Amino acid sequence: MKYSVDPWVFDKNPDVCFGIIIGKGIKNSLTTEADANCLMQSEEHLKNILTVENLKKHPDIAVYRDALRNVKINPNKFMNSVEAMCKRVVKGGSLPRINAMVDLCNAISLKEVISLGAHDLADIKYDLEVRPSKEGDKFLPFGGNEFEDVPLGELVFTSGNEIQTRQWLWRQSELGKITETSTDIIFQLVGFKGYHQMKFENAMKAVEELVQNRFNGITKLFLVDSEYTTIEF
Repeated sequence: MKYSVDPWVFDKNPDVCFGIIIGKGIKNSLTTEADANCLMQSEEHLKNILTVENLKKHPDIAVYRDALRNVKINPNKFMNSVEAMCKRVVKGGSLPRINAMVDLCNAISLKEVISLGAHDLADIKYDLEVRPSKEGDKFLPFGGNEFEDVPLGELVFTSGNEIQTRQWLWRQSELGKITETSTDIIFQLVGFKGYHQMKFENAMKAVEELVQNRFNGITKLFLVDSEYTTIEF
């Protein structure tokens, strides 16, 4: 199977990079007390570095907002997932506890302020692409049971014509949802070279160790950037 990013994305955001981790043989579970505490610690850490007032302008968030604008996505209307999670936490809320894998990935995402999506490979049948949407693309909303059409030219993450994430970093599909029975997962991290790169690398390492040590899985890591726009796994 291939994973590729349309060169247009790099034309608009030359410093963006995509970290792909393939995790197999994962033994997911209900969230344990230790898992919940790990997520709580990340939430508390986030409150020490971000506030409601500085959220949009903080460099860790602003870099994603700028990247979305560069590909003609309104970051206020289609708030990227990491900003949405951070906003919920700094306003005094807490993320829902779903299952061990989801909760611990959210803990990493909050700690490093990194866009991190996980998708169950059992639902993915075709090559994966980050590209503008085209005729025939369809999206199954989270929790829904009917596919929706999407406007042409919207930047999406898709498997064939089955969209996994709309508006690039906004909303994930019901397809690929991580459950307690998920065993083979593709993790997609989105970061940026320069100031943001260390956070990106820290998050990649954290996900790799999470899969291996907490979930007894095996991993394979890839980097997709302006120089290498396609990988195969």
